[in-house]
Amino acid sequence: MTEEPIIQIKNAYKNFGHIEAVYDVSLDVQIGEVLVIIGPSGGGKSTLLRCINRLEVIDKGEIIVDGVSVNNPKNINKIRAEIGIVFQLFNLFPHLTALENITLAQQVVRNRKKKEAEEIAHYQLQKVGIGEKWNSYPSHLSGGQQQRVAIARSLAMDPKIMLFDEPTSALDPEMIKGVLDVMLALAEEGMTMVVVSHEMGFVKAAADRIAFLDFGRLVELTTPDQLFNNPKTERTREFLSQILE
Repeated sequence: MTEEPIIQIKNAYKNFGHIEAVYDVSLDVQIGEVLVIIGPSGGGKSTLLRCINRLEVIDKGEIIVDGVSVNNPKNINKIRAEIGIVFQLFNLFPHLTALENITLAQQVVRNRKKKEAEEIAHYQLQKVGIGEKWNSYPSHLSGGQQQRVAIARSLAMDPKIMLFDEPTSALDPEMIKGVLDVMLALAEEGMTMVVVSHEMGFVKAAADRIAFLDFGRLVELTTPDQLFNNPKTERTREFLSQILE
């Protein structure tokens, strides 16, 4: 028997005033799949991502995560407990060390004792390649290191799904690779991931499928091979010609 998709988006709509940010989008994400969402600025990518854990509430349609309806506000804590999200900006507490940033939510949300939370935090910092920075404050870390702390913080919560909203867009070019390498390693481990990204090298290396959004509409849902070698629509070809020059 085929497993149910861990994320199901069914005819989702989201408007901001007269702007159709998400328009009749339907797609599924399987357990262990990496779905990358691409498209022009303002195309609805981040909005769709944020709808998955109800940071934005859809106006019409349905989203189901791991069998639980996102539409019902009573389910919000249950859903968010299973989803890690990493934003463009790192959202670290400036007055806390890297270790403390990672232990706080574990203690509050997962009810872990301080010692256990710290052990997990050390493990995750090692995993993202900055284990020696555990006692550093965000102001003493580079942008790339701060983003890796943010990823470690999400991973410490044992999420079933990781959402990434353009996690390298605020970084200097030389810092991007370190963050993408961490994400690539997660993909190889089988983490279910939905990623909004303009990094086409990452898309080629990590994506199982790619969703191309434009004006809130799902123009194409395809594989990396199909996208880069034989895109189905003229709009996709036009977009790729601009970003791959």
